[in-house]
Amino acid sequence: MIYRTFGRTGLQMPVFSCGGMRYQQSWTDMPLADVERENQRNLEATIRRAVELGINHIETARGYGSSERQLGVVLPTFEREQLIVQTKIAPEADPAVFEKHFAESLERLNLEYVDLLAIHGINNHELLWQSVRPGGCLASARRLQAEGKARHIGFSTHASTDTILETLQHRGDGGFDYVNLHWYYINQINWPAVELANQLDMGVFIISPNDKGGMLYRPSEKLAQLCEPLHPIVFNSLFCLSRPEVHTLSLGASKPSDFDLQMSSLELLPQAGDAIAPIVARLDSAMVDAVGADVARRFAEGLPDWESSPGYMNMQTMLWLRNLALAYDLTEYGQMRYNLLGNGGHWFEGLSAANLDRISDEQFDKAVESSPFAKQIRSWLSETHALLGGAELKRLSQSE
Repeated sequence: MIYRTFGRTGLQMPVFSCGGMRYQQSWTDMPLADVERENQRNLEATIRRAVELGINHIETARGYGSSERQLGVVLPTFEREQLIVQTKIAPEADPAVFEKHFAESLERLNLEYVDLLAIHGINNHELLWQSVRPGGCLASARRLQAEGKARHIGFSTHASTDTILETLQHRGDGGFDYVNLHWYYINQINWPAVELANQLDMGVFIISPNDKGGMLYRPSEKLAQLCEPLHPIVFNSLFCLSRPEVHTLSLGASKPSDFDLQMSSLELLPQAGDAIAPIVARLDSAMVDAVGADVARRFAEGLPDWESSPGYMNMQTMLWLRNLALAYDLTEYGQMRYNLLGNGGHWFEGLSAANLDRISDEQFDKAVESSPFAKQIRSWLSETHALLGGAELKRLSQSE
């Protein structure tokens, strides 16, 4: 295993983390007595395999159903200092509720403290205010830290880059020590946030690069060909870890063997630049061939954010998904993401183009007039809805 210093926390973080979203019994909390023996056996085997490989960062959240409770059976069997344990608690308008939820999580984990406590899902300004206002959840987290129950405080986010940058720069109550965010080959928009976190000496944890990075565990045939001779998971791991500003990638294992492919990338990491350069060139070229160089580079330019868009449509996300589907045949991935618009709460804000026909040409044209592609945007959105629209989907955590 390779380790990187996790910003100002000083923790020696493995470049792969064991994320806790896929091995638990249920997405709702449940008594341990109701957990199937085989599921618990698999979870324990997964954690033991992770630690055996040097992946000693075990990451979960209160919102991951039975994950914390099931981990509470296995984590105390390790030497406590051997592990880096992170849980995440959603912000609340009343910080006393946040503290109550953390106390429940600590009890479920069967631990006296966690190494990392993240405020889970600072995805918009309302949740940011609940977190950082005087006496808010960040202040509560710092009290928990002073009591020895949480050693370092961070936040996770699916927010816009601007909101992430604003959160990173918050200095009240000591600010944040680390951030969990999205950044990988197919979605590099948050790079300014990664750079700023590095400048502020914060830890940088990349959320779900294998799933949100293109469902790489089940890649399209075209994407697999473009990434040859590497598997798309190996390529994406090298792409992310070739940047020293990135400290760890979440690996959401569902079984012990899920670590094998990603671990194989480590021997290539010293020559990552040489290994990924021709693949990046092919991927970039495929995007240009599919949508044109100008569209590939500028498709989001001048588009309103979803709150200012007619019909509250998230145009930027929809056109990004269109480009991925056209360039890399990431249709299944695009359908999953597209149909979360309007169904994923603040984790996937804005609506799809399902009601595009109800918006007048005058209203629509006014909204996109600053785009260099103003005349094409409406037809592109209509095309995207035809390609990716379909049955309503829910976030993974809402599916059970």
